[in-house]
Amino acid sequence: MTKITPDHLARGAFVYIRQSTAMQVAHNLESQRRQYGLADRARQLGWQDVEVIDDDLGRSGGGTRRPGFERLLAAICEGRVGAVMSVEASRLARNGRDWHTLLEFCGLVGTVIIDEDGVYDPASPNDRLLLGMKGTMSEMELSVFRQRSIEAMKQKAGRGELFLTVAVGYVKGGRDNIEKDPDRRVQEAIALVFRKFTELQTIRQVLVWLRQEKILLPALTVGDAADRVIWRAPVYPTVHHILTNPVYAGAYAFGRRTMRVVIEDGRKRIIRSMQRDWRCWSVLIPDHHEGYIPWVEFERNQHLIADNANGKRFMSRGAIRRGEALLAGLLRCARCGRKLHVRYSDGAPRYQCVGAFNQLAAPRCIIFSGARPDRMVSKEVLDRLQPLGVEAALAGIDARSQKSAEKRTQLEFALRQTRYEAVRAQRQYDAIDPDNRLVAEELERRWNERLVAVRKLEVELDQISAGTEQAVTGADRGRLMTLGRDLTIAWDSPGATPATHKKIIRTVISEIIVDVVGDTLELVIHWQGGDHTALTVKKNRHGRTDWCTDDDIVDLVRALARHMPDQTIAAVLNRLGKSTSHGHSWTRGSVCSLRHQNAVAIHRPGERAERGEATINEAAVALDISATTVRRLIASGALPATQPCKGAPWIIRQADLACASVRNEASARRSRRPAPDDHQQNLALL
Repeated sequence: MTKITPDHLARGAFVYIRQSTAMQVAHNLESQRRQYGLADRARQLGWQDVEVIDDDLGRSGGGTRRPGFERLLAAICEGRVGAVMSVEASRLARNGRDWHTLLEFCGLVGTVIIDEDGVYDPASPNDRLLLGMKGTMSEMELSVFRQRSIEAMKQKAGRGELFLTVAVGYVKGGRDNIEKDPDRRVQEAIALVFRKFTELQTIRQVLVWLRQEKILLPALTVGDAADRVIWRAPVYPTVHHILTNPVYAGAYAFGRRTMRVVIEDGRKRIIRSMQRDWRCWSVLIPDHHEGYIPWVEFERNQHLIADNANGKRFMSRGAIRRGEALLAGLLRCARCGRKLHVRYSDGAPRYQCVGAFNQLAAPRCIIFSGARPDRMVSKEVLDRLQPLGVEAALAGIDARSQKSAEKRTQLEFALRQTRYEAVRAQRQYDAIDPDNRLVAEELERRWNERLVAVRKLEVELDQISAGTEQAVTGADRGRLMTLGRDLTIAWDSPGATPATHKKIIRTVISEIIVDVVGDTLELVIHWQGGDHTALTVKKNRHGRTDWCTDDDIVDLVRALARHMPDQTIAAVLNRLGKSTSHGHSWTRGSVCSLRHQNAVAIHRPGERAERGEATINEAAVALDISATTVRRLIASGALPATQPCKGAPWIIRQADLACASVRNEASARRSRRPAPDDHQQNLALL
């Protein structure tokens, strides 16, 4: 020990302790005892000031950040360390960078390194050479161990026998295989997630339904808990893991995660990411064990999940969103290949290609109103689905008959398990000595908690049973079958929401390529089965929308405005059963607005006289006959007259009133009047 000088003893001795993993910290206790025992050896060698650094327990020495090792280097640089003690070189470092940094600092300040084999002075060339070889061997040893274990894992995984963890819903049936969890509640809960995803089509909607119905999902406990499976409210990662893990499709998969190393702050950092494409996995063995769904359904689910990602992929349609636009996410521009976006103007959807507009400041490729394409594509879908209408009606009858069955089943399983736990708690309470009150009180509390949970589930189950709908009646069945025979009625029914329409359309349509050619839209519908349908839809003229008034009404208002004010025009239109573009009745204000939009001048008093026209009353005064007689003359054709529409005033030209034939006919009508009766009393004089 001549290498230990009084200068070394005047400074402190630092004992560095490290174990690579948390499992070693928990179970390899003998290694801990050996390392902590170095503090006593330091005192035997003459050091009074001994400091133990154990901050790096559970951390690898292969190059990751170690706070304890950094604290040791800082103390060495400050000159407070006379000796660094460790059981072997591998505890100090498993990589050349840390090891040679330690040797360099120790050699500069005169610090010795002590292990179980001896004392080394890094300032000495011979000791420095020996320490360098020890560090290299330690690094090489770790690399060999890692490579050997990885290759062994790959060999075992290639046979489908490597199970580092077992997903919830499965248990190990032996050393090299897994099987379904025998707990029926666990099986039914996982199967329910897949059934609801088939129905709702998105992970979030499944999560929302589970949270609304207060259905719990199983999860594995961490550590040595008595119960391997616990039940808790679902969160998004839980549902996502169940729907994307191939183990539930009966397949064995290994190598789903990739690993890459980056340098951050002078230290290596391992970044792991999930590979979504199953063709890139290291090992994939279909039909390896019993699954909850077939592999074909798993592939369909993965495609649907990837397709629901809004803006994540160039070809993805995105999830169904709110709004009236039925073709959102399905339309693709025929010119640039980008997906069309939806813009709402006064509630009316418009489809537009904004890719080049946003990125290159170029004009939009295409933009058009969405009402007509939505109607035409919906008609095509209904024509395709009409033969399946009766089958869909029968499925609707079954779905209505089995409403709330999933939640009731989950509650029944939960109630059975809770009753078992209550009975077990009672047995534990009965088995204890009553005089041992410390234990008896705790067991009694647990028993009471189980009984309260049982009662709560019983009440909830009774509420569901009381609110369950009755079986489908004969009248309901008849109505559903009627809807199945004519899908158009079902499509237009108030209960069919835009979200329902979108789900139906996406079920049969994969994508629609659209282009604007002149005043028409040319669409190519790509059906899910691989067929293609070309469709031509007339495009609205520039400046016209779905809320524009019909041309015949505009022409009628233009004609009526030459003879009557706006209030009278509104009354005439309402009598004719005409409505505004929004389906409302006409008012003076709406007529005025329509005139302004179409540059129709307002009616002026005396305008008819300037044009040489007269009304029926004015014609009756000019011909000295009654208004009824004038109508008879018009009906017989003796007096020419025109009328813009039924209910509008008759238009008579002054020139026609001055015609000799018309005046002769009026005189003949006057001569037919009976002479006044002298005995008839005049009511005005009474």
